[in-house]
Amino acid sequence: MHWLAVSELSIPSGDSWLSETERARQATMRFTKRRTEYRLRRYAGKRAVSALLGRPITNAHLATVELLNRPGGAPYVRLDGREVDFDVSLTDRAGWAIGLVGPAGSMAGSLGVDLEIVEDRSAGFVADYFTPAERTYIHSCGPHGSEGYAVAANLLWSAKESALKVLRVGLRADTRSVEVTITPTPDDAGWAPMHVTGPHGLSFPGYWRRDGVFLLTLAFRTTASPPTLMGGGDDIARGIPMHSWLTQPLAPGAATT
Repeated sequence: MHWLAVSELSIPSGDSWLSETERARQATMRFTKRRTEYRLRRYAGKRAVSALLGRPITNAHLATVELLNRPGGAPYVRLDGREVDFDVSLTDRAGWAIGLVGPAGSMAGSLGVDLEIVEDRSAGFVADYFTPAERTYIHSCGPHGSEGYAVAANLLWSAKESALKVLRVGLRADTRSVEVTITPTPDDAGWAPMHVTGPHGLSFPGYWRRDGVFLLTLAFRTTASPPTLMGGGDDIARGIPMHSWLTQPLAPGAATT
């Protein structure tokens, strides 16, 4: 299993790097935020698959690596018009995206991945969305308004999102239906273990890491090793969160009705 990060500043201009199917999907998106995030996730996935296979990253070659979605939303890869037997997962936040890829079965079945930033979370947010044990952990990391508090709250929130993706329910479910336990010390590659308990005795191992202001979490159905960083991506550890869509909320050319 391998991962790669990209910034929206690296997305190629124009649409020649997208397949016809991807361009058609993009054309249905009226709002710049949604369209930019779609392009960003596609670019992260295409770059990750290309790096894994040693393929060139010209626009023409990237267009032959399609990142499509199944009816339930899970992404899959089509290469040169044919579906390939890869595991792939994508996530984005604030102008950055992660592409996670590997041979089929390398992600231990269902995988959830989520990217967040270290930002302030209100006391009400923590009270409403976390279990008593999680709230105790957050408060043990520092008072409200401190970086320790913000890191803990956003890390647990990201881990919950990852776990709920494994369950294929997302934020439709009560976030308190899963409970996260964090191991604070990372390994030499930057990954630290985490563990999530869910409803009906379900249990998910996983990993988390911090790169600058970004937090990345992974949750699995069964035990798996943390992914290896591939070369050629952008350095998310130095990344600055971006919200470029705010200057033009409606996508260029989008219908206004």
